[in-house]
Amino acid sequence: MEHLINQNLTTIQISGIRQFFNMVSQYDDVVSLTIGQPDFSTPTHVKEAAIAAIQADKTSYTHNAGIWELRSAISSFVNERYQLHYHPDNEIIVTVGASQAIDVSLRTIIQPGDEVVLPGPVYPGYEPLIKLAGATPKYVDTRHNGFKFTANLIKQALTSKTKAIILPYPSNPTGVTLTSSELKEIADLVENKELFVIADEIYSELVYNQPHTSIGTFKEIRDQVIVINGVSKSHAMTGFRIGYILAPAWLSGHMLKVHQYNVSCATSISQYAALEAIRNGRKDPEIMKEDYDQRRAYVLQRLKEMDLDYVTPDGAFYVFPRLTTKDKSSFNYAVEILEKSGLALVPGDAFSKYGDGYMRLSYAYSMDTLKEALNRLEKFLTS
Repeated sequence: MEHLINQNLTTIQISGIRQFFNMVSQYDDVVSLTIGQPDFSTPTHVKEAAIAAIQADKTSYTHNAGIWELRSAISSFVNERYQLHYHPDNEIIVTVGASQAIDVSLRTIIQPGDEVVLPGPVYPGYEPLIKLAGATPKYVDTRHNGFKFTANLIKQALTSKTKAIILPYPSNPTGVTLTSSELKEIADLVENKELFVIADEIYSELVYNQPHTSIGTFKEIRDQVIVINGVSKSHAMTGFRIGYILAPAWLSGHMLKVHQYNVSCATSISQYAALEAIRNGRKDPEIMKEDYDQRRAYVLQRLKEMDLDYVTPDGAFYVFPRLTTKDKSSFNYAVEILEKSGLALVPGDAFSKYGDGYMRLSYAYSMDTLKEALNRLEKFLTS
């Protein structure tokens, strides 16, 4: 009966990140820097808001787009924080994490035969959704451009079939972000073209030495831009599964149909927790970011001492050093490191073929864990 399933699924595999993470669980005495999840607890006031929502019986369906109070809080937040102007009534949809937001966005705009341009290396969650929507992913090699997905590279990949550009910044796995001037060049490139920009800005609250600029602030392409964000990374709320889509009203109305028939609405309890996070937890990400920045400095110093090549990450909590050997793929080399040193890093080829030769190291771990991990890496390399 397997021949009866959706044939688009036959070319899709479980994420390389998860494949390797599952393998790690079979080993003893492993220090793992694999999962991109904050090691902080969800802020107490947010957890208390979730408990209060349960006790108040706020456990029924909500408006398909999310409770109005949350959409209103999101509207105010992105306006004050990023100078984005989206109306809570018809331009904001609360989703089940940023992942569902990406899925809804693609299924709304994609038709079979379309192409979607995205950077390589990149988070592996985009390609399967592009294929399931019936489109073809077109990777752009960013390795020789400091991992920056800039207008000059994007331009070379555009064809008459291009329907969308996926713009993830700060990037997973590299931590690299884009400046305002670089985003302006992309805006100039796509203006008046019949294509969309899907900006995945889930790490926007974790940018270290410069303010985050959203491409949604460029008014000339507002009708072409879909901004995706959420509270998973900013407020250590990965399990709450709350993201959101910002899009012009004419487009958001179509997205809401896809969202409605997909999940009806995001979980009511999680929405009230997110409301508390966005309304009263504006400083929570700053506290976490200070710690991440200290860890980033430590990790980069250790990698430098090991004479490893890397691009300094601007945001998120990843660094993508070059770790390679002539006769092994990144996956096989990561297995060797795991078996010989008890250290787990995500192999770079999990992030497309353009990540081969690199490893993703997450510093969303305690300083003690990072010290032990880097000690093991140094011992492995010197032995």
